[in-house]
Amino acid sequence: MTFIADLHIHSRFSRATSKDLDPERLTLWAQKKGITVMGTGDFTHPGWISELKDKLIEAEGGLYQLKPDLQKSVDKAVPFSCLAPTRFILSGEISCI
Repeated sequence: MTFIADLHIHSRFSRATSKDLDPERLTLWAQKKGITVMGTGDFTHPGWISELKDKLIEAEGGLYQLKPDLQKSVDKAVPFSCLAPTRFILSGEISCI
């Protein structure tokens, strides 16, 4: 199985990141770029994990996807040639600050 993944993504709760980084926009841009698996980043942040719980459902084997109603609205903004399943995997990073 071949796929493209981006496992180092930050949430909108990180410092110096776009406040537009929500699951819907991450899915939209992943589809446009051909990315099929994305790390959630920052999954230990209380606000972010709450949003992920509200907007994602389990897909398969530890991977998550947008809830169907959210996916449907995202798909309307994605060119037909880019439509593809997008999955999330819980991820974070170790900071030594």
